[in-house]
Amino acid sequence: MIKQADVSRVRREVVNNIGRRVKIKANKGRHKIDITEGIISETYPSIFLIKIDDGSSDSVKTMTFSYTDVLTKDVQMMLCS
Repeated sequence: MIKQADVSRVRREVVNNIGRRVKIKANKGRHKIDITEGIISETYPSIFLIKIDDGSSDSVKTMTFSYTDVLTKDVQMMLCS
């Protein structure tokens, strides 16, 4: 069972690291894992945004994740140095 205090703790950690580069490992289901790097750009009450600049095009891709994704380990985040 996910508690509101746990969600608040994850949200606080994400908010404290806005603007930092992170490595994201996202479970997309059916044994599909997406690994990418991006920058935490914005946070909202239920979700946060990661901006991805893959360098191959002029556009910037934005990925959205919920704090519960982190708690359920569907998304794993590691700060890059």
